[in-house]
Amino acid sequence: MHQPRAVVVGAGIGGLTAAAALHRHGWRVTVLERAAALEPVGAGIALAPNAQRALDVIGLGDAVRAMSAWQGEGGLRTPSGRWLSRTTQDAAAERFGGPVVIAHRADLVTLLAARLPQGAVRTGAPARIADPGAADRPATVRTGRGEELAADLVVAADGIHSAARSVLFPGHPGPRYAGFTAWRFVAPAPGRPFAPHETWGRGALWGTVPLHDGRVYAYATATVPAGTRFPAGERAELLRRFGGWHHPVPELLAAVPPDAILRNDVYRAAAAPPAYHLGRTALLGDAAHAMAPSLGQGGCQAVEDAVVLAHHAAGGGAETVRALAAYTRDRLPRTMDVVRRSTRVGRLFTLSSVPACVLRDALVAAANRVGPRLALRSLDGIADWRPPPESYAAGARRPRTAPE
Repeated sequence: MHQPRAVVVGAGIGGLTAAAALHRHGWRVTVLERAAALEPVGAGIALAPNAQRALDVIGLGDAVRAMSAWQGEGGLRTPSGRWLSRTTQDAAAERFGGPVVIAHRADLVTLLAARLPQGAVRTGAPARIADPGAADRPATVRTGRGEELAADLVVAADGIHSAARSVLFPGHPGPRYAGFTAWRFVAPAPGRPFAPHETWGRGALWGTVPLHDGRVYAYATATVPAGTRFPAGERAELLRRFGGWHHPVPELLAAVPPDAILRNDVYRAAAAPPAYHLGRTALLGDAAHAMAPSLGQGGCQAVEDAVVLAHHAAGGGAETVRALAAYTRDRLPRTMDVVRRSTRVGRLFTLSSVPACVLRDALVAAANRVGPRLALRSLDGIADWRPPPESYAAGARRPRTAPE
């Protein structure tokens, strides 16, 4: 019997999840990664209950839940330390069926890679789509060494500036700069306790959350022109912008080595592509729907994409093209809605005028007095998502039913 073959371009979170989900459905999978080693770029990743339930499909949801380290209260603050709103993980679990887990990307990549057969991931292997394929012919991927791989399915998970997207839809506009840049790093826990928080200033944001291994994940954003360079370095720029903010921000900045800080300009999809597939090739994650990190859903939506794609393509064969059309129908409206919602939230912390920021903070504080759980409403219809029941492979854990 013919075993269908899938080639996944890109070994990020979405690409590895897709490979693991397809492998579990009986596909022979090859993952091509441009980087010389499977070393994840990034520091932390937010995995909301929707992503955890998607990972249940491949048997990893509980391993991720075990990484939860946020205890007690947390919430939104001002740079002086004043609380604007508070919430708890219990409130998130009651509303969405589970807490939001902040994991280190390296830990998640390790879990995903372990779900694949030995040799399935090929590093140092840049690749491009030579032919997206059609119902009557396979898709073709050409590697940097000139090798051509024919596949029943190609999954293009090659990131925000996806070369595959340009091949599939050459006239489509690329992602647009979201108006801010982002820094991320992991540091030792500060000497004094702190409550997990996100802090909004004028055109700037800072977040600090614990990781399960005792370290701390910190992230920050600031409104600057795209491509801005800081001659004194990223750490010096963070100290200039955030060094006077409340505990534990100064202590974390004092502890992090300059070369441990990652920085990336933030881009979002300018418009929805015509589809998330063409022929036998599917776009996945940032390659399909780049979004601002304002709701912490970029990685979550990529994981959703992966299990839904594998669900529709489970049978392989001649039905793959039709399966990809179903994948587009399922995923394009939902993910573009999350893009739009993330953009709207991002506008709140990129406000820079004093009157606008004072009004924003007052409205957030007033909403918190009316009902502390109002802060969670931004994830309604997102974090409560569930995979198709039929997507679970034999032996995979099905999620518990969330409270009403």
